[in-house]
Amino acid sequence: MVTIGAYDGVHVGHQQVIEQVRRLSEERGCRSALVTFDRHPATVVRPESAPLLLTGADQRLELLEATGLDAAVIVHFDEEQATESPESFIQRVLIDCMSVAAIVIGEDFHFGSNRGGNVELLRKIGLEHDFDVLPLDLVSRTDGIDEPVSSTAIRRSLAGGDITTANRMLGREYEVRGSVVKGDQRGRLLGFPTANVEVSNRVCLPADGVYVGRYERPNGDTHGCAINLGRRPTFYEHAETSLLEAHLLDFDGDLYGESGSVRFTDFLRSERKFDGIEALIEQLRSDVESARTLLIDRGALG
Repeated sequence: MVTIGAYDGVHVGHQQVIEQVRRLSEERGCRSALVTFDRHPATVVRPESAPLLLTGADQRLELLEATGLDAAVIVHFDEEQATESPESFIQRVLIDCMSVAAIVIGEDFHFGSNRGGNVELLRKIGLEHDFDVLPLDLVSRTDGIDEPVSSTAIRRSLAGGDITTANRMLGREYEVRGSVVKGDQRGRLLGFPTANVEVSNRVCLPADGVYVGRYERPNGDTHGCAINLGRRPTFYEHAETSLLEAHLLDFDGDLYGESGSVRFTDFLRSERKFDGIEALIEQLRSDVESARTLLIDRGALG
């Protein structure tokens, strides 16, 4: 029993498809598997407009493993793969490699060169090679907007700073990962030391602003945090890129060189320029206390 797709984000729509794969595989006495790619196909097919990623490769595989699937098959995607016909892909991967008994996919699924593969083609070939094709309706959003849950909709919510809606569609807190690097250490001088997390420019970041979240260290220790994501307009007139800074609550230690995971739970405010250092410090105090209160209310901070 197989499903296929990029599965960027492993959101609630993806999770429903995977749950159906697992349920049917148990009923039919076969293994459950997912076919995906080592990179987002759009980075090869249309690199100039490829979407930013909701999950890096390692994170995506961790999330897929947590679903309980028996296997994930990773197909190397390059220019040759991009020009492969849908019929060839079905024969090579699904029939020859996996001996597929049934395929579960979203009703709008397309694959292969020029997105020529679809449910109709799979059904046609399924009749010839004795496998079933089971399309599923897309999962609708639950916030009153008439569209399905999708990676595109999640990216749009993140771009607007709507972390609550993004998290609802993901079914978990949005997370980014990176290494802690040295910055200008201004936060420590202001009384609010931060971990500067260097995130890949291929990863989708929320809109600039101040957020509440949780920070996880490599050893699994998790700390509530106030997050500033932005270009620090109080100090820089034209910063080229946004910086992710996490102030860990009730923490005093050295994080330099570590890998860190930052999870976003709430949006506090937009980034803005302050008239002076004292006004900034006062706002930082307020942000940290707001973060503490929200985390306590969530049961994420003692």
